[in-house]
Amino acid sequence: MRIVVLFGSEMGTAEKVAEAVAEELNEHQITVFDMSEFDITELDPEIFHIIVCSTYGEGDLPTGAEPFFEALEAHRPDLTALRFAVFGLGDSVYDNTFNRGGEIAAAKLTALGGVQLGDHARHDASTEIKPAAMGREWSRTLPLESITLAPA
Repeated sequence: MRIVVLFGSEMGTAEKVAEAVAEELNEHQITVFDMSEFDITELDPEIFHIIVCSTYGEGDLPTGAEPFFEALEAHRPDLTALRFAVFGLGDSVYDNTFNRGGEIAAAKLTALGGVQLGDHARHDASTEIKPAAMGREWSRTLPLESITLAPA
């Protein structure tokens, strides 16, 4: 299976999680991209997408993810056949905005027709759980064998 991991990060933690997920899923054809450098026209329904997104400020998307989601809003592509999973990062100290970056990302993709699969992971920086370790563990739970992607 081909997999693209897209990360949106402010401090680099989401990038580290994305790399850990890619290492864990290395039996697949996997590529990691910074969302700020990924063109939305490359969203391909023949590829499973994993979104790793932190939360910034008052529950906002990180700066690195903004261009990607602004382009989605501006062009509104039909993502009906797109299958994706989300790993969000946040800090429960901010209970009103905890993990909003990942939730915003999921909502924007599903609003365009994308289908979220697997558990929406929500890492909490206030715990002792390391984000990359949680990302590795979470990636093993993804239902990759049962995912049906758009035919070539």
